[in-house]
Amino acid sequence: MELTYDILEEFALIFPLFMSYLWMTGGIVYYYRWEDGGKQRVDEPPELKHYPGVSVIVPAHNESYAILETIESLKNLQHPEFEIIVVNDGSTDETADILNAFSTEGSIRAIHLETNQGKAAAMRVGTLASKHEFIVCLDGDAILDPHALTWLIRHFDGPRVAAVTGNPRIRTRSTLLGRIQVGEFSSIIGLIKRAQRVYGRVFTVSGVVTAFRKTALHRVGYWDLNKLTDDIDISWRLQMDHWAIRFESNALCWILMPETLSGLWSQRLRWAQGGVEVAFEHARALCSWRRRHMWPIMAEFCISMLWAYAIVILGVSLLVSQIADIPALPNIREWLPSWGGALLGVTCLIQFGLSLLIERRFETGQLKSYFWIIWYPGAYWLIAVFTSIVALPKALLRGSNNRAVWTSPDRGEQFDVEHPN
Repeated sequence: MELTYDILEEFALIFPLFMSYLWMTGGIVYYYRWEDGGKQRVDEPPELKHYPGVSVIVPAHNESYAILETIESLKNLQHPEFEIIVVNDGSTDETADILNAFSTEGSIRAIHLETNQGKAAAMRVGTLASKHEFIVCLDGDAILDPHALTWLIRHFDGPRVAAVTGNPRIRTRSTLLGRIQVGEFSSIIGLIKRAQRVYGRVFTVSGVVTAFRKTALHRVGYWDLNKLTDDIDISWRLQMDHWAIRFESNALCWILMPETLSGLWSQRLRWAQGGVEVAFEHARALCSWRRRHMWPIMAEFCISMLWAYAIVILGVSLLVSQIADIPALPNIREWLPSWGGALLGVTCLIQFGLSLLIERRFETGQLKSYFWIIWYPGAYWLIAVFTSIVALPKALLRGSNNRAVWTSPDRGEQFDVEHPN
């Protein structure tokens, strides 16, 4: 039994260390290869040989507190030809009235669904109603940077590029959880996206802002109406069909995020459960040699799930060892900070510092997040562990024929807030 605990302890330490250095290496490569070493300017997108039309699809459900600001920002997009389609998915607040006012003046095309059909259904409807080959899906409470369309569309010069995911930035930062997320989206999510772009496959596009090729969406059957996470689902189905997905760091999108523990728990549990559902759906198909390009992504996901269970097993064993004197279980003295814990802590600080340096050009005062991000392992790792544990049985019990409909999420302090310059 002691050998088993030793193996679990080593695994619990080595896996996050390995992934951290993998992400940092990929992030550095991306930074110098595709971001020109930080010399690019968001407000100076590259000249394109051709500027295709773009349809901006905004699915909305009870977004009256934010949709006005979102539409106003879309009217300022710097692109020669684009249309804005907002799909009101059975809202019960004033969203429909706001959309009708904009529709009357010709700023948008509003489509109203009578009942709540879910985000995937709303995006399907908007895509089928759109007139352009390239679409950009944007959440109804997000603000898109004026130059984002050009940064996204430039990637579709390759015939096998199906989607380009943008770079979400956190607007809500009035609480500790909000401030930690500012650093998380840079040091964790942003770095992972860069690394996965370098290594060839992206686990998921960002659900809040992604550009798609309509031909590719049609080929894979659009978004699955029953999946909890439409973004993870469509990412896997496109790549399983041998389409490419890219990440564009300059396509900025300012978003609202949960600032309460209950809101954060609900969000992360949905993400985790959605990942499990998609992994189960594609597990058998991944046994094919033709799908070997997806093996690394699946392996990373499965190992991360095992890591979560290993952490829980170690934690429970520690608790039991303090209650009952069981020689086979570890003593708390063995769990006190050691060279392994110190190495993990230093690695976290290096990763956080590197990622914030890479992304400092996107907003002023970015390095101030370094103080808040040091709390990330204690708060967010625990949430990630327990949501992974809960997600597995929930995904197995949910079934595959239940429609995924909207719920009103926690979006932090809901007031007008200017995004940082």
